[in-house]
Amino acid sequence: MSRPEHVAPPEIYYDESESRKYSQNSRIIDIQSQMAERAYELLSLSDDKEGLLILDIGCGSGISGDVLSDHGHQWIGCDISKDMLNVSVEREVVGDVMLRDMGQGFPFRAGSFDAAISISAIQWLCNAEKSHHNPRKRLLVFFQSLFQILTRGGKAVLQFYPESSAQIEMITAAALRCGFTGGLLVDYPNSSKAKKYFLVLFTGSTGSQSMPKAKGVDSNSIEDGGQTQVKYLVNS
Repeated sequence: MSRPEHVAPPEIYYDESESRKYSQNSRIIDIQSQMAERAYELLSLSDDKEGLLILDIGCGSGISGDVLSDHGHQWIGCDISKDMLNVSVEREVVGDVMLRDMGQGFPFRAGSFDAAISISAIQWLCNAEKSHHNPRKRLLVFFQSLFQILTRGGKAVLQFYPESSAQIEMITAAALRCGFTGGLLVDYPNSSKAKKYFLVLFTGSTGSQSMPKAKGVDSNSIEDGGQTQVKYLVNS
């Protein structure tokens, strides 16, 4: 199947029909929920911290937001597809949602959010959907804005589907340039189906933040117990 990014811009691809099919497909719901749970796990939030404000980037119909609600947190979601957001309203999600192109940054005050997650979204920034789009500039705007609206010591976990190593490099380089520390974590690196990429970002130094371990790595055969599947943005 063609990657959605190759078919049409997200606001066009996820029209009313596609948005409803996406949000009613039990397999898709299960996969998105699992990835959102994993993203939440990678945030490594303290168990005693409930009611945090979390940004859900590319929230779609609110499937990932449901996971945040289940963990007792408040969330605001943004998405470029108004039809996806319409479905989220029909589903009566607990969080607030807004129409927004993440490549234009976020209209929030500095330090507004304790954390952020994104599921299956940021790879769209690597495409020039319009004649005036420059992927590298849009990535910089995205990460600059995200860094600004997170609290100091805040975290972001962004799951995405890279098309190539060049895309991975472009995305991670933009995050580093904007002040983030952290790294790229790959779960189940030897599985073609289960392999998942997560960009785990910190607004503070890596000295006070430790990268989590990847899943699906045999710690008995790898000296650092899975850390070889983590590509650090900076040396800790």
